[in-house]
Amino acid sequence: MNTLIFDWDGTLANSIDNIVFAMQRAAVDVDLPVRSAREVRDIIGLALPDAVTVLYPDILDPLLSGRLIEAYADNYLALERDPSPLFDGVGVALEALRARGFHLAVATGKARRGLDRMLASHGLEDYFDITRCADETAGKPHPMMIEEILAELGVTPADTCMVGDSEFDIRMGHNAGVCPVAVTYGAMTHAQLLRCRPVHCVDSFDEFHGWALPRFRSSQLAGA
Repeated sequence: MNTLIFDWDGTLANSIDNIVFAMQRAAVDVDLPVRSAREVRDIIGLALPDAVTVLYPDILDPLLSGRLIEAYADNYLALERDPSPLFDGVGVALEALRARGFHLAVATGKARRGLDRMLASHGLEDYFDITRCADETAGKPHPMMIEEILAELGVTPADTCMVGDSEFDIRMGHNAGVCPVAVTYGAMTHAQLLRCRPVHCVDSFDEFHGWALPRFRSSQLAGA
């Protein structure tokens, strides 16, 4: 294994509470029923238009959907004036994994503008080999994000691990033929994640670091 692809929200960044509050506040702003925290957590990872469709399947007016998306973006930006922190251990672990030789990538349901803003706020603009966002390719759980990352890096699914906190991350990993690993500290519960059959589950990023580091090898074909 030589390539690690990470989700962002709930996997690297502790942003779940802000996402939930922003969506609930947006519903108030456009006079829609407020969904529960659990309902909102269950759509985190999807592209925003897909998330709105799941939360509000009865909305038939695209203008109303657009207003909700705009209200969510405004509320989220206001909450993120102080950017959501990385989870404990993420910075040190990513540095160690990169030093070991891993390719590092991000595949996220965020829009490109949002991810670039977060990377800049944490000084990580040039840290990852490649990133993919939901507004520039197919959203999760479609495998296209991973397929594009693998093609650009010139690696195979057998060399690759997808790490995420939602069923959409794990299903995308399976759909792309890579090794899906679930983190249990993000949006979805341990039980929800297990139903998606991850290859491995971890309860902290430090635990993932300890699991991944000894599994590095330059190529699955090398047999090293």
